Amino acid sequence: MIYVKNIRPIILTGQYGFEGCAENQLHLPLGLRCCSMVEITLSNGLKGIGEGYLGVFAPEVFCAITDLIAPAIVGEDVSSGYQSIITKAKNMTAYWSLQGAAQHVISAIEIALVDAYAKCQGVPAIELFGGTKVDSIAMYGSGGDSLHPQYMLQELQQLAERGIKTIKIRARHNQVDKTVWTINAAKQYGIRVAVDMTQNLAVNGQTPEQVLAFCQHVKQRTGESLVFVEECLGLDKLPLLPQLSELQDVCVAGGEIVTTKEELFERIDRRYYNIVQPDASVIGGIESTIEVCRYAQGAGVNAVVHSWGGAVAMMANYIAAFSANCDLIEYPMPNFELRNALFDFDSLIEDGNLSLPDLPGIGIELSEEVEKTYGYKPEGIYHCFPLPDGVSALEKSHLNWQEDLR
Repeated sequence: MIYVKNIRPIILTGQYGFEGCAENQLHLPLGLRCCSMVEITLSNGLKGIGEGYLGVFAPEVFCAITDLIAPAIVGEDVSSGYQSIITKAKNMTAYWSLQGAAQHVISAIEIALVDAYAKCQGVPAIELFGGTKVDSIAMYGSGGDSLHPQYMLQELQQLAERGIKTIKIRARHNQVDKTVWTINAAKQYGIRVAVDMTQNLAVNGQTPEQVLAFCQHVKQRTGESLVFVEECLGLDKLPLLPQLSELQDVCVAGGEIVTTKEELFERIDRRYYNIVQPDASVIGGIESTIEVCRYAQGAGVNAVVHSWGGAVAMMANYIAAFSANCDLIEYPMPNFELRNALFDFDSLIEDGNLSLPDLPGIGIELSEEVEKTYGYKPEGIYHCFPLPDGVSALEKSHLNWQEDLR
């Protein structure tokens, strides 16, 4: 019998962002970002590593939930599979967090179990899900949070060097000038533009009318339609999404914060999205992400996994995307020192496309050196409510784009 011998939460912190990055000034003022992982050790000595997104925002909550679940998992047999262990973990938290924080921890546990079990079988993790359906997948660059054209130009050059043909920038409905500037500048590299409107952080969010006017103004001034608009309505206006997704000239993307596959199934049925974005570090792990992707594809909705976590979360999402035969995946652009220390994703990119590594498990190992170098720093917690200095810097930045367009 091979059983779970130990489970422990791990919070690490690394340098994050770049000069002129709005996200840093709004949410991560010290240029630090946390990452929450779970390590599962089996009785045969093999270890699996998983990640839940929660640690970016509430790392100590992540640890507390992991410690609560751990006693129910230790001693469980994994000789013939791990599904019963995941079910047990879910039942530990379902009453009080069927949707929400506990699901991030369940996600980390599932990914860690997948990693450990695949290593026991001596195969890449994707083989547990039927193998890869495609050799490589096109990437889009996810960044565009620059406060000045000079920094945005550097982001475009970074993508051009990798052969990536789409950039997703961050812009709200009042940032037409930034979007217009980026579309015009990106043309020289053959790069198209999508927009993350970041309304997954907003309760009193934008209206459908504001989003539609934004899209129309951008097209009038550039002749280009946006590849997609992501999380374009606030959390209080989600039922209004079909007003946009059913329009011919607007492609609506979203779903990254949804913590159960059932809720995303329902949103897909209600036509909230043209592109659905499940995240394996949020929605319960790799298998749930694959199920959402396949359900969406069956309903005529494109599936593009959200991948904004650390290296483990990224790899988990990429495994799901390759299993589900997705045609686009997210490439997070801001530098995250810890992510780079765990895995070199750039080595897998060729002509803007990513291939999976042929390594046992998910292909990532956590070393004692990395754990020691990137110890937890509580000051690296993400401020979901934007900091006043950051808001001021963002407002002043509007003039930068206007001046450059003159």
